[in-house]
Amino acid sequence: MQITKEIVSLISAILIFLGSVIALISAIGIVKFQDVFLRSHASTKSSTLSVLLTIIGVLIYFIVNTGFFSVRLLLSLVFINLTSPVGMHLVARAAYRNGAYMYRKDEGPRQSSILLSQNEFNSPEELKSRAKLREQRREKLYYKEREKEKKFENHD
Repeated sequence: MQITKEIVSLISAILIFLGSVIALISAIGIVKFQDVFLRSHASTKSSTLSVLLTIIGVLIYFIVNTGFFSVRLLLSLVFINLTSPVGMHLVARAAYRNGAYMYRKDEGPRQSSILLSQNEFNSPEELKSRAKLREQRREKLYYKEREKEKKFENHD
């Protein structure tokens, strides 16, 4: 019985360690990637998996060593795995609608360090054109919302 407890404790420790390694990889991806969309992909996919592995490891440890089954851990596992992708989808959608910078593979070499070099900054003309595009998108969304409100008011 003692050997089984030690083996299961080792398995839970491995799961917790793998979860922390994946969280570290996620943090590196957030720093390394160039735009909001790539960063959101790194943060959501990796952090969801790291939380999954960590909470399963903790749940197994508590069940075997203390005989305690935590419903809170199970609920937090379900809650995080359901809300994290949905929340990040909404953030990415808002960034896209506001005209956030989108990295394109053909724009140049990949970033080799965490610090940005001078040629990786956007030119003033490019920033102005993107700001104009964002303003056009905002106006279009604003007018759509105003039309919906008018239809709703007229419906009453």
